[in-house]
Amino acid sequence: MLPPRVNVDIVRERIGTYAEQDQTAEERFAIYKDLIGFVPPRIEARINVTGALDPTLLEMQEKLRAHAMYPKCFDVKTAQLMLFGMLLMDLNDAAPLHGIAARRAGATWEEMQAVISLAFLFRGLSAANRGAEILANIAKREADEEAGARPA
Repeated sequence: MLPPRVNVDIVRERIGTYAEQDQTAEERFAIYKDLIGFVPPRIEARINVTGALDPTLLEMQEKLRAHAMYPKCFDVKTAQLMLFGMLLMDLNDAAPLHGIAARRAGATWEEMQAVISLAFLFRGLSAANRGAEILANIAKREADEEAGARPA
Protein backbone atom coordinates (compact mmCIF):
# COMPACT_ATOMS: atom_id res chain seq x y z
CA MET A 1 0.00 0.00 0.00
CA LEU A 2 1.30 3.42 -0.91
CA PRO A 3 1.35 6.35 1.50
CA PRO A 4 -1.31 9.01 0.88
CA ARG A 5 -0.68 11.63 -1.79
CA VAL A 6 0.53 15.03 -0.66
CA ASN A 7 -1.77 17.99 -0.93
CA VAL A 8 0.10 20.02 -3.54
CA ASP A 9 -2.14 23.05 -2.99
CA ILE A 10 -1.14 23.20 0.69
CA VAL A 11 2.53 22.74 -0.24
CA ARG A 12 2.28 25.66 -2.65
CA GLU A 13 0.40 27.82 -0.15
CA ARG A 14 2.54 27.09 2.93
CA ILE A 15 5.95 26.16 1.52
CA GLY A 16 6.10 27.65 -1.96
CA THR A 17 5.75 26.76 -5.60
CA TYR A 18 8.04 24.56 -7.64
CA ALA A 19 10.81 26.85 -8.87
CA GLU A 20 13.39 24.68 -10.64
CA GLN A 21 14.49 26.14 -13.95
CA ASP A 22 15.92 23.07 -15.73
CA GLN A 23 12.71 21.03 -15.82
CA THR A 24 9.08 21.55 -14.92
CA ALA A 25 7.48 19.42 -12.24
CA GLU A 26 5.47 17.71 -14.99
CA GLU A 27 8.68 16.80 -16.83
CA ARG A 28 10.08 15.37 -13.59
CA PHE A 29 6.88 13.39 -13.00
CA ALA A 30 7.00 12.00 -16.56
CA ILE A 31 10.29 10.22 -15.80
CA TYR A 32 8.63 8.27 -12.98
CA LYS A 33 5.42 7.67 -14.93
CA ASP A 34 7.48 6.15 -17.72
CA LEU A 35 9.41 3.90 -15.32
CA ILE A 36 6.68 2.87 -12.86
CA GLY A 37 3.45 3.99 -14.48
CA PHE A 38 2.68 6.61 -11.84
CA VAL A 39 4.42 9.06 -9.50
CA PRO A 40 4.84 7.57 -6.02
CA PRO A 41 3.56 9.90 -3.26
CA ARG A 42 6.95 10.41 -1.57
CA ILE A 43 8.57 11.30 -4.87
CA GLU A 44 5.73 13.70 -5.64
CA ALA A 45 6.32 15.30 -2.22
CA ARG A 46 10.10 15.57 -2.75
CA ILE A 47 9.72 17.13 -6.18
CA ASN A 48 7.18 19.69 -4.97
CA VAL A 49 8.75 20.53 -1.60
CA THR A 50 12.43 20.44 -2.57
CA GLY A 51 11.59 21.99 -5.92
CA ALA A 52 10.15 24.94 -3.99
CA LEU A 53 12.71 25.23 -1.19
CA ASP A 54 15.97 24.10 -2.81
CA PRO A 55 15.59 23.58 -6.57
CA THR A 56 19.36 23.28 -7.01
CA LEU A 57 19.42 20.30 -4.66
CA LEU A 58 16.47 18.71 -6.47
CA GLU A 59 18.35 18.99 -9.76
CA MET A 60 21.41 17.39 -8.16
CA GLN A 61 19.33 14.59 -6.60
CA GLU A 62 17.66 13.79 -9.91
CA LYS A 63 20.93 13.81 -11.87
CA LEU A 64 22.57 11.52 -9.31
CA ARG A 65 19.53 9.20 -9.25
CA ALA A 66 19.47 8.97 -13.04
CA HIS A 67 23.22 8.36 -13.25
CA ALA A 68 23.15 5.55 -10.68
CA MET A 69 19.86 3.98 -11.76
CA TYR A 70 20.71 3.75 -15.46
CA PRO A 71 24.31 2.51 -15.71
CA LYS A 72 25.50 1.89 -19.25
CA CYS A 73 26.48 -1.71 -18.41
CA PHE A 74 22.93 -2.82 -17.42
CA ASP A 75 19.64 -2.63 -19.21
CA VAL A 76 16.71 -1.14 -17.30
CA LYS A 77 15.21 -4.56 -16.54
CA THR A 78 18.41 -5.85 -14.94
CA ALA A 79 18.91 -2.69 -12.90
CA GLN A 80 15.31 -2.78 -11.67
CA LEU A 81 15.53 -6.48 -10.76
CA MET A 82 18.67 -5.74 -8.73
CA LEU A 83 17.03 -2.78 -7.00
CA PHE A 84 13.95 -4.90 -6.27
CA GLY A 85 16.17 -7.55 -4.65
CA MET A 86 18.26 -5.07 -2.68
CA LEU A 87 15.20 -3.35 -1.29
CA LEU A 88 13.50 -6.67 -0.57
CA MET A 89 16.53 -7.67 1.52
CA ASP A 90 15.78 -4.68 3.77
CA LEU A 91 12.02 -5.30 3.58
CA ASN A 92 11.99 -1.72 2.34
CA ASP A 93 8.62 -0.31 1.34
CA ALA A 94 10.10 0.89 -1.98
CA ALA A 95 10.63 -2.74 -3.13
CA PRO A 96 7.18 -2.94 -4.78
CA LEU A 97 7.90 0.18 -6.85
CA HIS A 98 11.02 -1.37 -8.31
CA GLY A 99 9.18 -4.66 -8.78
CA ILE A 100 6.60 -2.79 -10.85
CA ALA A 101 9.40 -1.05 -12.77
CA ALA A 102 11.11 -4.40 -13.42
CA ARG A 103 7.89 -5.86 -14.83
CA ARG A 104 7.31 -2.77 -17.00
CA ALA A 105 10.89 -3.20 -18.27
CA GLY A 106 10.14 -6.80 -19.29
CA ALA A 107 10.96 -8.96 -16.25
CA THR A 108 9.12 -12.28 -16.21
CA TRP A 109 7.41 -13.75 -13.17
CA GLU A 110 10.13 -16.41 -13.13
CA GLU A 111 12.86 -13.73 -12.97
CA MET A 112 11.00 -11.91 -10.20
CA GLN A 113 10.68 -15.15 -8.21
CA ALA A 114 14.37 -15.90 -8.75
CA VAL A 115 15.24 -12.55 -7.17
CA ILE A 116 12.94 -13.36 -4.23
CA SER A 117 14.57 -16.78 -3.89
CA LEU A 118 18.01 -15.17 -3.76
CA ALA A 119 16.79 -12.75 -1.08
CA PHE A 120 15.34 -15.71 0.84
CA LEU A 121 18.79 -17.33 1.05
CA PHE A 122 20.18 -14.42 3.05
CA ARG A 123 17.08 -12.74 4.58
CA GLY A 124 14.87 -15.74 5.28
CA LEU A 125 11.14 -16.31 5.19
CA SER A 126 10.31 -12.66 5.82
CA ALA A 127 11.79 -11.80 2.39
CA ALA A 128 10.10 -14.81 0.78
CA ASN A 129 6.73 -13.87 2.29
CA ARG A 130 7.05 -10.18 1.46
CA GLY A 131 8.29 -10.98 -2.04
CA ALA A 132 5.34 -13.28 -2.74
CA GLU A 133 2.96 -10.62 -1.43
CA ILE A 134 4.56 -8.03 -3.71
CA LEU A 135 4.26 -10.29 -6.77
CA ALA A 136 0.62 -11.03 -5.97
CA ASN A 137 -0.11 -7.31 -5.65
CA ILE A 138 1.73 -6.53 -8.89
CA ALA A 139 -0.28 -9.24 -10.66
CA LYS A 140 -3.51 -7.69 -9.36
CA ARG A 141 -2.36 -4.23 -10.42
CA GLU A 142 -1.59 -5.49 -13.92
CA ALA A 143 -4.96 -7.28 -14.13
CA ASP A 144 -6.75 -4.11 -13.00
CA GLU A 145 -4.88 -2.05 -15.61
CA GLU A 146 -5.79 -4.53 -18.34
CA ALA A 147 -9.43 -4.38 -17.25
CA GLY A 148 -9.32 -0.59 -17.42
CA ALA A 149 -9.58 -0.10 -13.66
CA ARG A 150 -7.37 2.36 -11.85
CA PRO A 151 -4.94 0.42 -9.59
CA ALA A 152 -4.86 1.26 -5.89
